[in-house]
Amino acid sequence: MESTTLWLCLIIALMFAGFLAYLFFQQHQSAAYSSENMADSSTRTIRLQAYERLTLLVDRVALPNLISRINQPGVGARDMQLLLTRNIKEEFDHNITQQLYVSADAWNAVKNLKEQNILVVNQLANVLPPNATGLDLNKLLLEFLMTDKKGQLHEIVSEVLSYEAKKLL
Repeated sequence: MESTTLWLCLIIALMFAGFLAYLFFQQHQSAAYSSENMADSSTRTIRLQAYERLTLLVDRVALPNLISRINQPGVGARDMQLLLTRNIKEEFDHNITQQLYVSADAWNAVKNLKEQNILVVNQLANVLPPNATGLDLNKLLLEFLMTDKKGQLHEIVSEVLSYEAKKLL
């Protein structure tokens, strides 16, 4: 009888230990799943913030916005050219780390916009006479933007960023 009781106690103890092990495993799995979801949520938040910052960058380097923001009366065309190109480069450089959080296509679109804007500013500045004013350059840039489809590149890049950000939601 004593050996039966001993075996019964041993079986109950093993079942209890197995039940505790099962509870521990379930709790561990739940914690791992929860931390994984938190990591996904954090990553999504960071990525959305990157798309927001790049959208702001695109708006800030859009030539019409840039011209109205940094226009300085009395400045020569060459000085205005330098102001415009330097501002584009600084805005881009300030946000360069955002490429870590967005797709390669989105980053390439932003990079192409930067390069396109610098190219347009430099090409149009080079067709002006040496004594041209910054106002002359700004007028020429705005005329170009109104007549050439390449002038609307900032709108296309904004749409790309917006589309990709919405996919994250």
